[in-house]
Amino acid sequence: MYDFTQYDEIKSSIFYIDEQIKNLYDSLKIEKLNSEKDYLDSKVLDSKFYDDIDDAQKILKKLSNINELINNYNKLKSELEDLKVLLELSIEEKDSNLLKEILKFRNNLESKVEKGLISSLLKDEYDKNDSIMTLHAGAGGTEAQDWVQMLLRMYTRWAENRRYKIQILDILMGDEAGVKSVTILIEGLNAYGYTKSEKGIHRLVRISPFDASNRRHTSFASVEVMPKIDKEIQIEICPEELRIDTFRASGAGGQHINKTDSAVRITHIPSGIVVSCQNQRSQHQNRDVAMTMLKAKLFEREREEQQAKLNKIRGEQKEIGWGNQIRSYVFCPYTMVKDHRTNCEIGNVNAVMDGEINKFIDEYLKWVSQ
Repeated sequence: MYDFTQYDEIKSSIFYIDEQIKNLYDSLKIEKLNSEKDYLDSKVLDSKFYDDIDDAQKILKKLSNINELINNYNKLKSELEDLKVLLELSIEEKDSNLLKEILKFRNNLESKVEKGLISSLLKDEYDKNDSIMTLHAGAGGTEAQDWVQMLLRMYTRWAENRRYKIQILDILMGDEAGVKSVTILIEGLNAYGYTKSEKGIHRLVRISPFDASNRRHTSFASVEVMPKIDKEIQIEICPEELRIDTFRASGAGGQHINKTDSAVRITHIPSGIVVSCQNQRSQHQNRDVAMTMLKAKLFEREREEQQAKLNKIRGEQKEIGWGNQIRSYVFCPYTMVKDHRTNCEIGNVNAVMDGEINKFIDEYLKWVSQ
């Protein structure tokens, strides 16, 4: 028998989805994106477009990002129209089985629209950029270094699930196990906008695999996040303010590793900022990447100073230890991951460590937009 109650409920939810898609149109500024797309399309067709390869690549990347936003929005609109047609068809034919399929369709569309609205919250000028993340071991010795390696795996899985590219730029392995520090580049639309939510101290509570007495240990790691800045953003760096050291790279990275002094470490003397890169194939490439990292750090520091009161960019610098964590990961005596800013909790800690952190990211973006 055909369930008219379900029909009415779906029809009501369609009205809500329609309103949400209209909100998404306004948030994404689709009309402006379409105009920008037309302008960039015309530039690509110009016979001199590829005279400047770097500029051409930048424009193509921007155009690809705009096309993705527009196409995703248009797809949501199209699916909503399909849902309306299917619902009317179900009542014409009194088809209860079709109604069940429509419910699944509706739920899936609601989820997609919700994700679209979350992404529309990324309104900071640099949210769309690639992300540079640095993880440091804090209090806890080998335990903390193992914790950094676990977080590295978590972020790698998350990036892969979103089809982002991820590259290790620099890594310092632990003395006994784990990783003391690691810097990674995550490439993809809105990579920085999403990963900025991870900035801060992450706390782990578990039974230590390194403790013969099977005691419970608490470990800490810090996560720094910066946008990879575009080349046209000018950061003045005087050569005499830099100390550049080369050294033999270590760890995974290909046949060139451990054979030449290809790794590069750059110290910015006035600020004390130190960056290093070892995973490119030549000293020249490592130096270029390290300079990009340095510029990103200096740029982020400048933005910090300008927006310290709003605390949007990096927030307070805190000791990597007890009481300063943004998120706790508890493996024992119970299992739970809790974000202390939003109070978002997930009981399946293994899923989180496998990269399922989107709920934390979404709740953070809602929290900071309030």
